[in-house]
Amino acid sequence: MLLLVGLGNPTPDSENNRHNIGFKIIDAVNQKFGLSKQKPKFKGLLTTGNISSQKVYAIKPLTFMNNSGICIRELIEYFKIDASNIIVFHDDLDIDFGKVKAKFGGSSAGHNGIESIDKFIGKDYSRVRIGIGKPNIKVDAHDHVLKNFDEDEMLELKNITDNIINSIPILIDKKLDLFSSTVNNK
Repeated sequence: MLLLVGLGNPTPDSENNRHNIGFKIIDAVNQKFGLSKQKPKFKGLLTTGNISSQKVYAIKPLTFMNNSGICIRELIEYFKIDASNIIVFHDDLDIDFGKVKAKFGGSSAGHNGIESIDKFIGKDYSRVRIGIGKPNIKVDAHDHVLKNFDEDEMLELKNITDNIINSIPILIDKKLDLFSSTVNNK
């Protein structure tokens, strides 16, 4: 059993924020693999199904980014999912726009959503860090992540999302390095 988590904020005006890239990935996973209709459960929007003959739950926490761990802890306690079987998709300022890096465990690097998850379940889970880059001009990091993608970025985001989704079977097999290199070399 595997849990896919997409981080973001649940307000309509946040939909195209850089911080909501995790929600976009979960939406694409749901569509590509025909997971169930989203249902409000465990303080999130939950879907379920199978990918590569693996039982998968996918969730978008509705607790806002800074409290994502609350939703995740409730869900994994209910379904008895081990933290090592969790994959979290989130934005990363320190990675160039469009680049993707997958890793197991490690530091939150100041990402509030990851800090919340670490607080509630520990650090032994996988993360797919999707680069949103730093702004070219002097802008506060908080303002940058809450800003919408521009038109050019939205077009590129479609390609990035497609590359991630097409490589999900590799990710589910927990081949994180292969997943990262496959996604970035398409």
